[in-house]
Amino acid sequence: KLNTAGVIPPIFASSLLLLPLTITQFAGNSLNPESTMGKIVVTLNQHLGHGKPLYMLLYAAGIIFFSFFYTAVVFNPEETAENLKKNGGFIPGIRPGARTAEYLDYVLTRVTVIGAVYLTIVCTVPEYFLSMTGLPLLFMGGTSLLIVVNVTVDTITQIQSHLLAHQYGDLIKKAKLKGRLR
Repeated sequence: KLNTAGVIPPIFASSLLLLPLTITQFAGNSLNPESTMGKIVVTLNQHLGHGKPLYMLLYAAGIIFFSFFYTAVVFNPEETAENLKKNGGFIPGIRPGARTAEYLDYVLTRVTVIGAVYLTIVCTVPEYFLSMTGLPLLFMGGTSLLIVVNVTVDTITQIQSHLLAHQYGDLIKKAKLKGRLR
């Protein structure tokens, strides 16, 4: 799994970008377009619209930022290294404790870079395609596609784990039956 943050970064980035647009649209109805504030609101609405270059740039930057931010909030390398040390686990070639935490942080940063680039491409390409052609790409944006794929993969994983647990349950029942007969 390259993307530790899941679909949270694109959702946060789009929400953050839509917030000023929503506020300016509400305020735009009561403002005179000829006033200074009205001109600012109109300019903001023009530049922060879907598919506009500024929107795309801020959206990509937001996805990258929230990928690192969310990963830093969710995964604590020091805590993981300490848990490994307490339970007798280790990473071959790395000393337990602070060196393990440094190694985990190093690996996590590299994986997060790849995941953030992946998320940015998956989310901005459909947005770019939509802005250039006016036709939605399969009627789905990148975030929707990520959600559908993640839900599908999680469902398959849960089904497989349930089937595996059911097989172990049958094995245990058979073992108990053989034990009673003896």
